[in-house]
Amino acid sequence: MNLEFNKNEDHNRQLLSDLKRKLADIKLGGGTERIERHHQKGKLTARERIEYVTDPERPFLEVAAFAGEGMYQEYGGCPSGGVVVGIGYVAGRMCVIAANDATVKAGAWFPITAKKNLRAQELAMENRLPIIYLVDSAGVFLPLQDEIFPDKEHFGRQFRNNAKMSASGIVQIAAIMGSCVAGGAYLPIMSDEALIVDKTGSIFLAGSYLVKAAIGEVIDNETLGGATTHCEISGVTDNKYQSDQQCLDAIRDIFSKLGSASTAGFNRAKPAEPDKSPQEIYGILPGERVKPYNTMDIIKCLVDESKFSSYKPDYGKSLICGTARIDGWSVGIVANQRLVVKTKKGEMRMGGVIYSDSADKAARFIMNCNQRKIPLVFLQDVSGFMVGSRAEHGGIIKDGAKMVNAMANSVVPKFTIIMGNSYGAGNYAMCGKAYDPRLIYSWPSAEMAVMSGAAAAKTLLQIKVASAKAKGSPLTKKQEQEHLDGITEKYNAQLSPYYAASRLWTDGVIDPLETRKVISMGIEAANHAPVTEKFNVGVIQT
Repeated sequence: MNLEFNKNEDHNRQLLSDLKRKLADIKLGGGTERIERHHQKGKLTARERIEYVTDPERPFLEVAAFAGEGMYQEYGGCPSGGVVVGIGYVAGRMCVIAANDATVKAGAWFPITAKKNLRAQELAMENRLPIIYLVDSAGVFLPLQDEIFPDKEHFGRQFRNNAKMSASGIVQIAAIMGSCVAGGAYLPIMSDEALIVDKTGSIFLAGSYLVKAAIGEVIDNETLGGATTHCEISGVTDNKYQSDQQCLDAIRDIFSKLGSASTAGFNRAKPAEPDKSPQEIYGILPGERVKPYNTMDIIKCLVDESKFSSYKPDYGKSLICGTARIDGWSVGIVANQRLVVKTKKGEMRMGGVIYSDSADKAARFIMNCNQRKIPLVFLQDVSGFMVGSRAEHGGIIKDGAKMVNAMANSVVPKFTIIMGNSYGAGNYAMCGKAYDPRLIYSWPSAEMAVMSGAAAAKTLLQIKVASAKAKGSPLTKKQEQEHLDGITEKYNAQLSPYYAASRLWTDGVIDPLETRKVISMGIEAANHAPVTEKFNVGVIQT
């Protein structure tokens, strides 16, 4: 191993250490004291419930663990968005699980909570996976009601999704394991089956205090909406159980009797490990963002037996396209190349930039994968499309539009991993969140923004300097530097992969070694949803 490799490895392992520390803090939810109070009530935490109900020998893929990270600090924060979401296996059946974390503000719904729950439902609908709701929530967080209540993608959208999933035959099972109040009461009752835990579970449109205020009736919550009331009198819930464990056992029993699902028929061979150790990724990926590296070395750490069949390897070299297998699944890979390459015409091309010929190549490759029913994997480390007179005269906008058109209209499932840079229109063309990847995760080395921190700071400073000069009060060199430092600091904070993950622009930040698991489980989930649409790119200029 050379010195540069060791330097990169040290840098990336430090990023990984930060990731593990952040995840450990998040998994504490509202903190150890609140967890202990939860246990004293005889209740399991959200994460304990998921661990209990899922198959112990099978993997669990957490989605949006960093939702809410650094947000709502004036209210004490909202770790993991107050709800734990993921894809796992129950009685051998793959499913989506959403579990309210009642240690975080009694499971109240912040705006990011609603967004995360909608993401869980989206995963179930796109992949036609059964979904389990483990409900334990005090309802909408009232100080922020205007940001969660009335809009299309707010709280009420989940009930619309309940109805749509039911109509399309997607199984929904709900367990009421704590409070279930007001509008939130519709989520479990619009599911196919609603279970409730005796004495700890309750469900009503208005609690006892509000009932007294509204109509003057004095009644306790258990009589108003407890398990006995709803299982024996109202018939709102189907069965009651004496403990969280018994209720979760009942869910496992339901899943053990589900009929088999149709499949999309994606090709899978016997899984094999990469010949090139995935651990080498840490030494290959540079700590300095401008340094070149060979993305093919990364690909060989990710694909089975390190085998990759290149598509047009000598053309459009700033993008690598080709087919391989990941955990046995056939995939088409589109990856940015950070190497500085020299063309046959003697032109030096920057790494991480998409040129016209690369975009043209990628568009054709994406079409081929759709024709052959091969899922697509995008490995992002992109600075954007090439700019300047030569690029514009060569039709970079037209060729970029071709690539975006083919990618946006793909009917095969798409998966995106952000390894490094993800700037500007490059984010879009390489299947950013706006283009419906089934899963999108970042490595700790990722950055996402319109442009890099340095470029953005210089651009904004130029505007500031020009404005000050136009007003007749030009800035001094010291003032310019102060402005540059302030802009850079703010912009760099927004570049963080955790900033993006907290807002659900990605599904999370992962150790690069988890990439194969993410893609494999993602394709397995997607294989539950037969591809019924026909690939059509519409009008493309040639």
